[in-house]
Amino acid sequence: MTKEIGAPKVIASEKQYEEYVSTLLELERHDNLTPAEENFAELLTLLIEVYEEKHYPIADASPIEVLRELMSANNLRQKDLAPLLGSESVVSEILSGKRELNKRQIEKLSKRFSVSPAAFF
Repeated sequence: MTKEIGAPKVIASEKQYEEYVSTLLELERHDNLTPAEENFAELLTLLIEVYEEKHYPIADASPIEVLRELMSANNLRQKDLAPLLGSESVVSEILSGKRELNKRQIEKLSKRFSVSPAAFF
């Protein structure tokens, strides 16, 4: 069913990482995995995550960067957020870093974009 990679070990190279990812993707394409296959896939996932955290870290984004990205992804302009945040000038001040988001604004943005409020901290 899947390419044999032997007993999974801590990933030590990019080649090994690619093999583990390939094997995991192959497992995910199958329905009705056996309990052993499910455990194997879970272990591969953990090993891949550890490798990625070490070798491909994702930098924390500022609340402004998060908001800009959400606006871009949803094709929104500053004026589109004015009803949520107060006014176009308030949105402008937030995006320029002159004003921080308050709790009420974070709650509204969280609901509007269906993201955790933690994304804005």
